[in-house]
Formats: sequence, C-alpha cells, structure tokens
Amino acid sequence: MDILATPGDGARIRLAAEADLPAIEEIYAFYVERSTCTFATTVPTAAERRAWLLAHGPCHPVTVAVDEDGTVVGWGALSAWNPREAYARSVEDSVYVREGRHRRGLGRRLLADLARRAEELGHRAIIAQIAGDQAPSVALHRALGFEEVGRLRDVGYKLERWLDVILMQRLLRRPGGPAGGA
Repeated sequence: MDILATPGDGARIRLAAEADLPAIEEIYAFYVERSTCTFATTVPTAAERRAWLLAHGPCHPVTVAVDEDGTVVGWGALSAWNPREAYARSVEDSVYVREGRHRRGLGRRLLADLARRAEELGHRAIIAQIAGDQAPSVALHRALGFEEVGRLRDVGYKLERWLDVILMQRLLRRPGGPAGGA
C-alpha cells in the first residue's frame, strides 16, 4: 500500500490505485469546470483517466491523500516533463486538494511527498506550470524550495480571460552531489 505520510488533518498519503480513479476524477473535475488550476476545459472520460494512471508507471508515481474514513481528499502526480529522452530525469508535478479541504496542510504534504519520491527515483528537476492568477499555488511551491524561472504571457484562455503561466523549478540532489551542485 506504500503509506508514507500523515497530513495534519489525519489523512495518509499512499500510491494511487485504480479504485481511486473516480475520486481523483471528482476532485479534478471541480477544477476543470471552475478554476484556472488546470488549463483543461473538459473532464477526461473514465477510460482516459485509467490510461493516464497506467501510463505513469514507477518512475512517475500518482499518490492520494486518504482521510480516516477512506475518502480521497487530494492527489498528486509526477509526470514526464517532455517525451524526448534527454528530459527523462525532469518531471512535472500536479497537486489537487478536494474543495473544502484547503488550508489544512494537504497540498504541502502531497507536494513534499512527491519531491521526496522524485529524489529517491533519481530525478534531477521538478517543474511546475502554474496559472498566473494562482497565488496560493505559487506560494506553496515557493515554500517547498521552487523558484520562478520564467513566465509565458497570455498563453492560456479559460473562463473568459487570457492567462499567463508561471514556470517554477526545484532542482534535486544529483547522485553524489548537493542539490543544485555541479
């Protein structure tokens, strides 16, 4: 089951299973339909979400935060940053917390858990693409050692407005060297 962390409100973080997909999709659908947290504008089908989970594999884990009664209250994922081979050790993070469960440390613990997993898997960099109007997500990433490395102006259009994308990055320790070292 790989339970690795207990967030502040008693939820546990573990690797996601296929049985978690309906809850993952329910959480994600909220943001697709009402937020700029994702630039998706249509909710994936069950088959698309299943294929997404299966495509992640051991080097790109998907995790869930589960509360005491078994409810999935958040999820995170490490995804390939780019399909070209030289990017194999750079990953993109995704973190989503169930509406109504914010400000309890879930997002922070999900992201910290992903960073730990990324380092253990030998990844070098975690990249976040964050909508310019998502100050809480920027603050979360900054608190966990990410730095802003770029901004793409007006590249997304959602909810009747153009949006910037802030690029943030966290370098992980290289095998045999310090974080950010040569």
